[in-house]
Amino acid sequence: LMPEERRMAFEDFLDVIEGRKARAGVFYIQKQCSNLTDEFPQLLPDLDSHIPWMSEALGKKPDAVNFWLGEAAAVTSLHKDHYENLYCVISGEKHFLLLPPTDRPFIPYDTVDKLQLLCTSRQVPWIPLDPLDPDLSRYPEYSCARPVQCTVRAGEMLYLPSLWFHHVQQSHSCIAVNFWYDMEYDIKYNYFQFLDSVTKAASGV
Repeated sequence: LMPEERRMAFEDFLDVIEGRKARAGVFYIQKQCSNLTDEFPQLLPDLDSHIPWMSEALGKKPDAVNFWLGEAAAVTSLHKDHYENLYCVISGEKHFLLLPPTDRPFIPYDTVDKLQLLCTSRQVPWIPLDPLDPDLSRYPEYSCARPVQCTVRAGEMLYLPSLWFHHVQQSHSCIAVNFWYDMEYDIKYNYFQFLDSVTKAASGV
């Protein structure tokens, strides 16, 4: 399930971000398919193609390198990724709320019917809870979760392990680059799948 996409010149995007032009919507460069290498090759000389110590630790090169720039109004919902994520802030700040995979029993899931959105019948799982203002009357189990909040500033990196749940906010015009390394589908993944299955069975999903 992809967000709305618009194609425009980079200078027009900057005019919107910097308030020189008014456009409806929330603007955020966040296409997550190695958009830095595929769509912004002019920026490649300004940074390394990978982080050597991270690549050495994981024994592989990144599968994707993504470029992020947008408004403060661009806020992600709570989600997880199947990647080892090294998130590097170049300018501004990113604000992360993090939950470990072991908190899965306390995190509610719902589904969105893609039929309403994209004319298909597939159900798309998503997390309906706002971790910044959780409705504990509707999701009382979330009170057992133990979120961690951190701010990543310019020149800093955050290692976000695969399968960790995260909710992200940013300062206006924050610029960041992240390196996605494919996770290993090993005992950690199997444990999470088991926990997820038990949680679904207990909730009757």
